[in-house]
Parts: sequence; structure tokens; C-alpha cells
Amino acid sequence: MGEVNLLAVLAGAAAFFAVGAVWYSLLFPRAWQRAAGLSDQNIRSSNMALIFGLAFAFEVLIALTLWHSIARSGASDRGTMMMALGFGATIMVPAIGINYLFLRKPLTLFLIDAGHIILGMAAMGAVFLLFR
Repeated sequence: MGEVNLLAVLAGAAAFFAVGAVWYSLLFPRAWQRAAGLSDQNIRSSNMALIFGLAFAFEVLIALTLWHSIARSGASDRGTMMMALGFGATIMVPAIGINYLFLRKPLTLFLIDAGHIILGMAAMGAVFLLFR
């Protein structure tokens, strides 16, 4: 599998998580909530500790996969950022797009979530550069 830098993986996941915190709580909270069809009651009654915990766990898995891909390829700094952005924009975003089409979710929700993924992956890639 190649050498995994667990600190880099956790820091990359934390960067992705931080982007999400800013994205959904400061930049687009109401627009996202409206587009997702969630009421204030839905938000208040959910188990946020579980949601945040699982979101971070998924982000760790993404970071581990990206770190492994970068390590195996020997990517340059430019290549690292291209892989991070490419993974977000050409794998993750189309995957949610497919789900949203079948779920009949609005374009606004897709654009908000796609922006978060692309920026989150860019942040993860940038953090990985600090650990090279």
C-alpha cells in the first residue's frame, strides 16, 4: 500500500471538515437547508454528534485513499493538487450528481454540495503538500 502518513491523513480530513463547517454554517446555511428540504425542526432533532462523527470518518477514508494514490504515483506538487481537484470534480461530484438526479434534488443543492466537495478536496490537497 505504500507508506501512509497518518498525521497527514488526519490533517487532510480535518481541512475538508473545516471547509464544510464554514460552507454550511457561515456561507450557505439557509440556502442549503431550503434546497435540502430540511426544516429547523429536522435540524434540531438530528443527532449532530453522530452526523459529524460519521462525516469525519468518511473524510478520513477519502484522505487515506487520496494519500495512497499520491504516494503510489509519486505525484509532484502540481500533480498532487490536480489529483485532489480531479478526484473531487470528476469522481465525487458526478457521483452525487447521479444520486441527486434520481432523488429529484434541486440544482441549487447540487451546486452547493459540489462546491463544498471541490473546495474541500483542494484544501485536503494543499494540506498534503505541507507533509511532503
